[in-house]
Amino acid sequence: MSSGILKIISMPSAGPMPTLDPFLFVVYHKDNYPQGPMEGTMHAPFPGGNGHDFDPDSEYRMYHGHRIPGFPQHPHRGFETITATIEGIIDHADSMGNAGRYGKGDVQWMTAGRGVVHGEMFPLVNTDEPNPTRFFQIWLNLAGKNKMVDPSFAMFWRNDIPKYFTTDKKATVTVWFGEYFLDGERDEKAEEKNEDDNEVVTLNPNRPPENSWASDPQNDVAVLHLTIHRGGKLTIPKSKVENVSRSLYLVEGANIGVQVNGEIINRKVILELDSNQEVNIHVPKSEDNVHDDGSVEFLMLQGRPIEEKVAQHGPFVMNTWAEISQAFDDYHSTKFGGWPWDSDEMVFPHTKGRFALIDGVETLPTGESIDNEQISSNSDAKSDL
Repeated sequence: MSSGILKIISMPSAGPMPTLDPFLFVVYHKDNYPQGPMEGTMHAPFPGGNGHDFDPDSEYRMYHGHRIPGFPQHPHRGFETITATIEGIIDHADSMGNAGRYGKGDVQWMTAGRGVVHGEMFPLVNTDEPNPTRFFQIWLNLAGKNKMVDPSFAMFWRNDIPKYFTTDKKATVTVWFGEYFLDGERDEKAEEKNEDDNEVVTLNPNRPPENSWASDPQNDVAVLHLTIHRGGKLTIPKSKVENVSRSLYLVEGANIGVQVNGEIINRKVILELDSNQEVNIHVPKSEDNVHDDGSVEFLMLQGRPIEEKVAQHGPFVMNTWAEISQAFDDYHSTKFGGWPWDSDEMVFPHTKGRFALIDGVETLPTGESIDNEQISSNSDAKSDL
């Protein structure tokens, strides 16, 4: 096996993929949802979902949704969720009264802490074109001392997320989190504006929640999305500290035959890497078609292990099974504060743009103005179900 590659693992055909400490879970959602049926509604075509639709062979899945795909209200305790989007729209609502509509490159970071209930629904907002949805959901563990902190919710808008471009523009790194690729070449067109969405591209790293394992630079946590076109090369630097786990997930373009440290990879795999060494990725040009601009996509997860016992059952992750039992008892007795929204499958008005409602204050991406459709978790907040 090539230098720097510790293990090559075949990727599951669907569902959660293996992770290394401090990560608990990662899943790559890719659904080709059709256009919405009519203006003002965001339902999937009837008959809709059965409440447990995870068929990997379908063009799209309803998951636990019935009329709108997604994950209706459900509880969590003891870890964090990072939802990093590429395409599509997600509506978030939670038991703290926080909410948001985000997607198309935005990242949501939620600390479940001592307990939160949230829903993540995928409304079909486009009525004149399909609604493709692609995103990663990542579970990052909390250290035992922080598992019972107050829950929190943060939003990182796509125009605030750093991007690195190689000089030849054949490779892009989206730095969802981490201190990597923040001082390299930038796309000249993107330096002023992103050509697709007219948003400023910045190079400032996002700040994780204060109780996150990622908040300590010595833990060297990084979450990167790599896109490399044919003929492109990218070198990932070695980790900044020792004893760091590092994994690469090849999720798109596996048939191209990408080279990682000289090893030819032509199937979807997970690469466990020696973080003390650089990673050299090369996507060869097509021998048959010089105009072939195919590309590969990787997710990179990295961080110093927490190295604590993990007890996990369903939506709860603690250090002991006694704590898991207590989590179920607490949820059954308190509902982690209850559900302040009108629907278990809460979505927001069809015409509502991207927004975040945190602690009663609504914010929008830079350059956008708040519209008249203010959102609050009271009787005035009506779901479009």
